[in-house]
Parts: sequence; C-alpha cells; structure tokens
Amino acid sequence: MGKMTIEELDQELLNLLQAGLEFVPRPFLTIAEKLGVDEETVLQRVQELKKDKIRQISAIFDTRTLGYKSSLVAAKIPADRLDEAAQIINQHPGVTHNYKRNHDFNLWFTIAVPPNSKLGLEKTVELLGELAEVEVIRLMPTLKLFKIGVQLDMTGKEDGTKAKAKPTYNEEDRKNADKDITDFDIQVIRELQKDLPIVSRPFDSWADDLGITTEELLEAGRKMIERKQMRRFSAVLNHRKAGFRFNGMGVWAVPKDQADDTGQLMGSFKAVSHCYLRPTYPDWPYNIFTMVHGRSMEECENILQAIEDETGVTERITLYSTKEYKKTRVSYFTPEMDVWEDKIMKERGMNV
Repeated sequence: MGKMTIEELDQELLNLLQAGLEFVPRPFLTIAEKLGVDEETVLQRVQELKKDKIRQISAIFDTRTLGYKSSLVAAKIPADRLDEAAQIINQHPGVTHNYKRNHDFNLWFTIAVPPNSKLGLEKTVELLGELAEVEVIRLMPTLKLFKIGVQLDMTGKEDGTKAKAKPTYNEEDRKNADKDITDFDIQVIRELQKDLPIVSRPFDSWADDLGITTEELLEAGRKMIERKQMRRFSAVLNHRKAGFRFNGMGVWAVPKDQADDTGQLMGSFKAVSHCYLRPTYPDWPYNIFTMVHGRSMEECENILQAIEDETGVTERITLYSTKEYKKTRVSYFTPEMDVWEDKIMKERGMNV
C-alpha cells in the first residue's frame, strides 16, 4: 500500500467511488490500479466502508430524461403535526428526500412520478397536501438546471470557498438527451439501480438475471451515459457518517435578467452539489437554490459567503435540515407507484 495509511486510502477511495465506476467487467480492479494497490485490498475496504460511510453503489439516472416528472415541494405544517404529516407524505413511493428545515416552510421533500402516472405530478402533490392536512403547499420544480452531482471531498485538502469545477451535468445535457426508452432499457434500468455486489466481477450476476452477456449489459450502461439518461454509476455516501453533518440549502433572490449568468457562476463552486432556478411566489422571493454540504454549519456559511462575495447577490437565506424523515433513491419502473395511486384513487372515489 506504499505510504498511504488505511485512512488515507479510504479517503481517496471514497473520492474515486463518488466520481464514478467504469462499465468494465472488473471495475474495482480499475480503481485499485489508480490507487496503486491490489484489487483484494479495494474490495475489503469497500466492504468495510459499506457498513457506515457508503449508502449505495448504483446507477444515478436523470429523472426527467427517463420521462419522469419531478419537483421539490415546500409545505407549511403546524409544528405539533409535522412528524405525522411527514410520515403520511413518506408513504408515496416517489418521495425520496424529506426534511424538516428551519423556516416557516418547515417541510421540504422531493417527489417523482413516472410517465404512466394516472394522477400526474400536480394532482399527486395536491392530494398529498390534503392527506397530510398542510396549511400551504408549494411546487418548486426545476425551471433550469445549472448543476447536479454530489461529490464530497473526503481528503480535506480542498478549500470549499475557492475550489471550482465545471458542472458535470447541466441543462445542456438534458436538452441533448435521448429520451427514447425501450423495454430492454427498462429491464437494464431495473438491474443497474440495484446496489452493486462488492465482488471482483459484480455485473455478471445482473447480466445473468437479464439473460444477456456481461459485455451486453456493460455496453447498455455505457450507452445510457452517452445518451445522458444516466449521469454516472457511482457511490452515494451517508453524508452524516462521512463527516458532512450539515446540509445548507442556500436560496437567493436574483434579478430575472441576471439569473442565467449568476446560476452558472454559483454552480461552478465545487462545494455546491445542486444548483437550480425555481419559481417564486408572493410569499417566496428566492429563485436560485444552491445545496452545500459541510462538516460544520460554519463551513457551509463560509462557502455561501464566498458565493455572495463573488456574485454580489446579498438577498439570501440558508435553510438547514434539522430532521431527516426520508432519504432514499427513486426506484424507476417498479410497481409500487401503481399500487399507491390505485389505493388513493379508490379511497377517494376517483376512477381507477
């Protein structure tokens, strides 16, 4: 292992796993070669890291390119009913992230519905608001994507207030994406969204399940990345267990005519994992959302201050998550959505 300690190896390994695994028969060997260690060492360390720091290693698909409709949603709920309301909303299989945040809009969740949804996105959110008895519910869909892709620096070598990076996935990619999804693609998506086995040849068993060769599966994965349907195949970390205990959603009131340039500049900060243009409302003036992750609140605030200094935008607030109700991944083309919709529609006397 040369001069690297186990801790240093793990940090470098986590950075590489977040950047993405290659679609090759032995992806952990490729990573081992980059690190100058043997494949067995990488497999052992990844197994160990899966116990706490790594949530999942799988395909990260682009929801919209797969034909799904999705949105961030903000709700105002009486504090004494917040937990109960969150649990009701969590029952929808398309709700992936759900947090209590320090604002009058105190519940924030993301939701995605498939192209064959009987209710559609707006009606689903309206029904969830009724079921959870919220005071106000606001759809905050993405009007423009400036950047998406969480990649936390585990080595601690980067200065989050200065490190810049070209966004790895943005609106141009979505515009140019191939949106045709075949039945074969759906079968491949169902396999690649599973958690990768930590073995030397992890794709073999998935290919067997599909009745195709490993190379055919790998080629299908590579094509999905080329077509921008998949952003990457990579590790998602348990942020808190990986040391990033704070996530700050910095929201900014940016003049409309400056939104494009400002959003791109904000997205260029490496410490910003998500940057979007979203709609405003009479009670919500903030149109650009930047998500930052930090080891402390101070680290998040320093990054947001650096963004403020560089852009000159001063009208902002930061919403910190104070409770996590749900954090998972969208499961694409699975039956749970139909089951939920049919149940709700039946209960409400709607035509199924």
